[in-house]
Amino acid sequence: MSSMLSRLIGKSFGVNTSTNSSAGAMPTQPEARVRVLMVCMGNICRSPTAEAVLRHRLSEAGLADAVAVDSAGTHAYHLDSPPDARSSQAGAQRGYELAHLRARKVQAQDYAHFDLLLAMDWDNLALLEENCPSDLRPRLRRLTEFIPNSHPLAGSPVVPDPYYGGPAGFEHVLDLVEAACDGLVTHLQMRLAHLDRSQGD
Repeated sequence: MSSMLSRLIGKSFGVNTSTNSSAGAMPTQPEARVRVLMVCMGNICRSPTAEAVLRHRLSEAGLADAVAVDSAGTHAYHLDSPPDARSSQAGAQRGYELAHLRARKVQAQDYAHFDLLLAMDWDNLALLEENCPSDLRPRLRRLTEFIPNSHPLAGSPVVPDPYYGGPAGFEHVLDLVEAACDGLVTHLQMRLAHLDRSQGD
C-alpha cells in the first residue's frame, strides 16, 4: 500500500478507543532492560512473525528476561485478532509459536516505552516518523537493517507484505526475519554489555 494511502486511512495513532482493552495493552516485563517493538501495517502477518522469531532467538541466547518484545500495527484493521493462519502455519513449521498473539495498534506511549521500534517497510517507517516525537526518532529503524552483511539476504530493504500472495511469500518473510533477528540479537547483546559498563562506572 502506498504511503499516501496509508496516511489517508491511518494518520493518527493516538490512544486506542476500542472497547476491547487487550487490543491496546502493552505487555508487562518490568525486569527487561531493553524493549523492542516490531511494527507492520495490521499486526497479523509480518510483525507477529518477527516478534515470535526474536523471542525464540533471545531465549536461545539466554536473554529472554533482559529484552522485552512486542508487536503492533500502524492501522487498526484487526484489533485483538490472532495472526493470519498462513503466518502461524509457516512459523509453526520452523518451530515458532504465533497463535497466542493478538493484534494491536501502535500507541502514543509506545515511542517512549520501547528502545527500538522496527518497521517492516518504508511506508510503516514513514507513519511511525510522522507520529513520533522528534527527540525519540533515533529509536525508529527498519528491521532489515540488522541483516548481517555476510548473509545472502543482506541489503534487502524491506520485509514485503505477504498478505495477498501465496505460501512462498510467507516463507520469504520468515527467511528475512530470521536473518534480521540473528543480527538484532548481536546488536542487543552489545547494547546490554554497554549498559553493564555504564552502570559499573
